[in-house]
Amino acid sequence: MTQPTPTHARTVIVGGGSIGCSTAYHLTKLGMRDVVVLERDRLTSGTTWHAAGLIVAGVLKSESECEIYTHGRDLYARLEQETGVPTGFRDVGYLQIASNEERLHEMRRVAPFMRRHGINVLEISPKEAADLFPIGDLSDVLAGFYIPEDGRANPVDVTMSLAKGARMGGARIFENTAVTEILVRNGAAIGVRTATGQSILAENVVICCGMWSRQLGAKAGINLPLQAAEHYYLITEKIEGLSRDLPVLEDPKTYTYYREEVGGLMLGLFEPGAAPWKLDGIPEDFAFGEIEPDWNRVGPHLEKAYGRVPSALNVGVRKLFCGPESFTPDLAPLVGPTPELRNCYVACGMNSLGILNGAGIGKVLAHWIVDGTPPVDVTAMNVNRFTRNEATRAFRRDRGPELLGKMFGQHFHNESFQTARNVKRSVLYDRLKAAGAFFSESHGWELPDWFAPTPEQAQVERYSWFRQNWFDWHAEEHRAARRDAVLMDMSSMSKFSVEGRDACALLSRLSCNDVDVEPGRVVYTAWVNERGGFEADLTVTRLTKERYVVVVGENSHGHTEMRMRRNIGEAECVVVTDITPGITQINIHGPKARRLMQKVSSADLDNEAFPFMTAREIDVGYFNILALRVTYIGELGWELYVPSIHAVQVYDLLMEAGREFGLRHAGMQTLGSLRLEKAYRDFGVDLDNTDNPIEAGLGFAVRLDKPGGFIGREALARIMAQGVPHTRMLQFLLKDPEPLLYGNELIYLDGREVGHLQVGAYGHTLGGAVAIGFAETGAPLTAEIVKAGDWEIDVAGKRVKARASLKPLFDPEMERIKC
Repeated sequence: MTQPTPTHARTVIVGGGSIGCSTAYHLTKLGMRDVVVLERDRLTSGTTWHAAGLIVAGVLKSESECEIYTHGRDLYARLEQETGVPTGFRDVGYLQIASNEERLHEMRRVAPFMRRHGINVLEISPKEAADLFPIGDLSDVLAGFYIPEDGRANPVDVTMSLAKGARMGGARIFENTAVTEILVRNGAAIGVRTATGQSILAENVVICCGMWSRQLGAKAGINLPLQAAEHYYLITEKIEGLSRDLPVLEDPKTYTYYREEVGGLMLGLFEPGAAPWKLDGIPEDFAFGEIEPDWNRVGPHLEKAYGRVPSALNVGVRKLFCGPESFTPDLAPLVGPTPELRNCYVACGMNSLGILNGAGIGKVLAHWIVDGTPPVDVTAMNVNRFTRNEATRAFRRDRGPELLGKMFGQHFHNESFQTARNVKRSVLYDRLKAAGAFFSESHGWELPDWFAPTPEQAQVERYSWFRQNWFDWHAEEHRAARRDAVLMDMSSMSKFSVEGRDACALLSRLSCNDVDVEPGRVVYTAWVNERGGFEADLTVTRLTKERYVVVVGENSHGHTEMRMRRNIGEAECVVVTDITPGITQINIHGPKARRLMQKVSSADLDNEAFPFMTAREIDVGYFNILALRVTYIGELGWELYVPSIHAVQVYDLLMEAGREFGLRHAGMQTLGSLRLEKAYRDFGVDLDNTDNPIEAGLGFAVRLDKPGGFIGREALARIMAQGVPHTRMLQFLLKDPEPLLYGNELIYLDGREVGHLQVGAYGHTLGGAVAIGFAETGAPLTAEIVKAGDWEIDVAGKRVKARASLKPLFDPEMERIKC
């Protein structure tokens, strides 16, 4: 007998694919029994049914990616014992091949990090790789990287097993029940309405409907930028002697994965130049569907794929399959509470890795819903990271073709997306381009990465993990900042005006530091959650009694705005305004910065009149602008907040006045190297929501005694009471000037692995690669241990001697900043 759909539930999940069933399963594991899953057709009918079912690690470069992956792999291996429903998981092994020096170097960099986080990556010889995959032509392979525990599963079986487990925990699942609307009241989701007109009220609504998620979300004003694309795989006829336990092979050279399929071989493509599917919307009645293959477009890619397994040409083609998979603009999932609606959550945009990551994502989201905070770092996947620009039809059309190839091909540390660019440009863009800027992209912003001597030279000759053609130009920018002066366009920094009667109360509640200061003071502070984990690190500047300016990096724009708005009390009067588009931020820094600024301003800029961490309105030429005496590079200087209508004029004035002081442009590469010499932190890059200010060395910005306290105070108080932390963020400098550091390299203390680096750059002043990272020793990590320890960093499999420090290795007493 068919059970009737309920009228109430604690949590309603929209979508019965692997993600929806995983989320329901993990919610019941946390004790939430009143969970309802609504599937518009049949379970798995969207994209789950045609997934390849690869359970392989790929190249994972964050702790959260590793944890999400290993949870799924381990769960699929044991889930049948719990539910009685098989998942089809088989640990046939996973083999990645490196056929050029750059790929080999990348894999040697990432393999130790993955091993540290539970993924047993083994480097093997070309012969060993050929023995594992005898059907392939691996004559060009330099090395293989093999994970014996990885393998494959049956996507339908996985989903059915998760669904059975969810039902065993009390969840109810309803097929052929389409959701047409999310019900909203007072800015919160209160339930859903089905196609039959029935309303189901709920405390939480979770959108897990795959490639349909964007459309459903848009009806409720929720921004979910994802786009379906054609995804191909070919299955050959039976190949005699092909082992059922053939390892999964991944080849970035051909953009193809290979695995056994019912005695034949599957060739799955992640080709460059993929085709977006249904830009105007996914048909609501599309179920267990296929797309007519475009042989002409995919033919050349299949030819390359067959080049790795030429013997497969001797058998026929059983099936060329084309089906849709949804992708996000940056190839990371969309997960978490939506900024537009309270009590509404989302997990979608799996970028063709729904089976691979579905279990881990379901676990993360379930904890987020039940506990209020996620159990892993979610900065890269948080749904609040995008603006509405990325959801436009034109953006999805232009970015879509790049995504599959970008996901599967060769990776480099400094390579940006090439499509859908120029979403956000500073008004100084043309000036900077004429000055030789090479632009990278971050969160839609065109950022000057480095400057060439001429615009014609502003090109990357060849992306590499080693020194590139721009390295020496960047070094000159770095040295100018330390010796003379530099100008940086930092307009991408997110700026919010926070004003009103209760502005101080709101920001005090959020901030670990004391922001109830005199007008004209700049306060550096962290924001943390109830567990003491970072939610932001930023500056809060008080302009008047009731008005502040909050400044944070472009990667935290949406998250910071959401956190402020969500914490305004019902009776409070606070207005939060995003003023980023109207402000061009020009930074002037370096030993000669004061002399330059005095040439263009009549303001008193002496240290006594304009001390460090203060803000003043000053004149620059014809214009009155807000100037903050702060630094992110460790040098004397000012951040100038220029109304964009005056920015070009101010820029021209500064460049002309700066000639006699050796003023140079400087880009993001130089910002990174300068700030790492000073060991300055950056939330979203080297700090995340699982780290806390005490272990990160930012305890100086935590005021436990400030009136009224702050969110997370009790958690930080407990951490402080424990004394010297066992885990501490340290700065490292390689003693060998040749190797480069980027992040994820392992840290060794007295021969023992104790952590990994978060981010690295080249310290041109210090004379070697410099980085910051967390060391975990299991005992108090004292200053004496740090100083006396024998420290090493693993760089692509080779240990390099390093110096470690709790204090910045460059200007530890801040003499250059406060002069």
